[in-house]
Amino acid sequence: MSIELHLPDLPEVPISLGLADGQAPRVDMRWQLRLRAAVSAYLPLLLMTLLALATWWLVKNSPRPPVFNEARAVSAAPDYTMTRFALERFDPSGRLRLRIEGEQLRHFPATDRIEIDGAVIRAVAPDGRVTLAHALRAIGNGDGSEVQLLGGAELSSERAGDSPLVMRSEFLHAFFVAERVRSHLPVQVQMGATALNAAGLDYDHAAHRLELQGPLRAVMAPVVVKR
Repeated sequence: MSIELHLPDLPEVPISLGLADGQAPRVDMRWQLRLRAAVSAYLPLLLMTLLALATWWLVKNSPRPPVFNEARAVSAAPDYTMTRFALERFDPSGRLRLRIEGEQLRHFPATDRIEIDGAVIRAVAPDGRVTLAHALRAIGNGDGSEVQLLGGAELSSERAGDSPLVMRSEFLHAFFVAERVRSHLPVQVQMGATALNAAGLDYDHAAHRLELQGPLRAVMAPVVVKR
């Protein structure tokens, strides 16, 4: 069995490849919009990158300060001197605690020490006891609480109504705050009419202790017993 299919005649439609005569090309505007959106989105990042590169370049090419490999040595020479001076220190209540006089004072910054020619020192303890010291030369710390007396050194400590305690030597190391005196050289100690000669001493007023190093020689005052 056979079937026949009849199609009506279709009108002829002209077909051409390319643009028709006189027709302008169509421009797709969508890629321009995408490009503009991309530039707007990445422009801040691009600017930040350029700024970072410029900063790095400036840091790399800017002059650097000189580098000192070694610290400057502190001078061994005195940084200041005083002639015919007097220094006084007071406690918080305004009472005199220490007075240092001398012919000349020199301060050495390398050790923060002072040297005094013709030193005369007067210290007042909290209990009112007065300590007097003098020597041809003295070496001490900045506040005068520790002083080494050199050459003809003499130190006396006395409280009102008591016999003075006198120490003499070519070297006395005095600690006025701790109230101690030391010496490794021959010393003479005098208490009233009693005189002691020793090879050295260690005196601690707070502990009420006087330690003398031998050989020791003593001259004792006679004891008078009244009947």
